[in-house]
Amino acid sequence: MRKYSIIIPVYNRPDEVEELLQCLVKQTYSFFEVVIIEDGSINKCEEVVNTFKDSLDIHYYYQENTGQGFARNTGFSKARGEYFIILDSDALIENDYLSIVEEQLNTEFLDLYGGPDRDHPNFTPIQKAISYSMTSVFTTGGIRGSKKNLGGTFHPRSFNMGLSREVYEKTKGFIITRMGEDIEFSIRAISLGFKSGLIPEAFIYHKRRTSFVQFYRQLRFFGKARINISRYFPKELKLVHTFPMIFTLGCFSIPIWYFIFTPFFYLGIAILGIYVLLNFLDATIKNKSIEVGLLSIVAVFVQLIGYGIGFITEGWKKLFEEKGFKQTGEKIEYPS
Repeated sequence: MRKYSIIIPVYNRPDEVEELLQCLVKQTYSFFEVVIIEDGSINKCEEVVNTFKDSLDIHYYYQENTGQGFARNTGFSKARGEYFIILDSDALIENDYLSIVEEQLNTEFLDLYGGPDRDHPNFTPIQKAISYSMTSVFTTGGIRGSKKNLGGTFHPRSFNMGLSREVYEKTKGFIITRMGEDIEFSIRAISLGFKSGLIPEAFIYHKRRTSFVQFYRQLRFFGKARINISRYFPKELKLVHTFPMIFTLGCFSIPIWYFIFTPFFYLGIAILGIYVLLNFLDATIKNKSIEVGLLSIVAVFVQLIGYGIGFITEGWKKLFEEKGFKQTGEKIEYPS
């Protein structure tokens, strides 16, 4: 049996940690430990962790705030397992999550894996809408849950990522703490010859943000992060990554076409209308809810425009930087 170390960086989210730990107690595969890294939180989760000491092999560490990437590095250094699993603190998992991972690794070993995310039946309509926008084939979110990744080789994301101890020892962990740290890490691990893949059945329920304002701030940050990844790996900036930027510029240009060339104005309105209708129908059918379908339209626009604006502003900034500049994110606050 393979021993797993489940590493969870936490920042001011004790209630969410409690829900995740409740999921871990129920795992059908029991040979694992839990490593909690409290990354400079004011609202600590230590008391919550202590309530699980009789039911889990759990270890709690507090450090000054360094960001999620470097907090995970601390977890790696403390872990005793032979295979590490990183989960965001706002994740929920099914009882057989670890059993599914173990079966996959025994059947076809992956040095590095990622799993998709879904919405939970108990999520609020806004959370379901946000989850839809982040997983839909009509947005770039759908790329992350596909084995045939339009963005290139599958790069696991750190909200649901597994890696062998050897991967950590060879890579030395994350070198970016915020702004695309997980994608940079995955690219670097794959470049060292490690095998990466998606385990579709090892999904999580990802709560994400609870308001569209918070969601916008997060996606704008993600857009900036994609540009930051290109500072480390220029060739990893694919055409598909520019879709939110094109969408954003297209939306903002539609009113202008009314005064320049009216047929283009009506063409833009028609294309946008079809796109809205497709998203509405898809989200409504998948969630069996007209309310979620309507909210999903808002979520999709917030996602694409937020990402697009972040992509554009950081890309513009990059044009005037000194050659070779790299952003580690240590002095940048992650949007909450």
